[in-house]
Amino acid sequence: MIRHIVCFKLKNPTPEALNEAKAVLLSMEGKVEEILGIEVGVDFLHSERSYDLILQVTLKDRAALDSYQSHPYHVSVVKKHMHAVRETSVAVDYDI
Repeated sequence: MIRHIVCFKLKNPTPEALNEAKAVLLSMEGKVEEILGIEVGVDFLHSERSYDLILQVTLKDRAALDSYQSHPYHVSVVKKHMHAVRETSVAVDYDI
């Protein structure tokens, strides 16, 4: 099993922008078949080192991660939106 985590800092982290980004990320559930589990969280601490939003996805294996990364819905809807609203992001992928 693979855990894929991405933390996002948004250009304009208003409550509306955060809720929209969260909804877009969660919209992959049921559309991207490789996803076995998905969780999205919004930071409440707002410290200097905090990121605004986290995506955590569970996938079967590395082949599923590769397929997820190039899935048409992920690329055309989710990545498109997140690249437009993010200031920066960091990711980690690891075996669980």
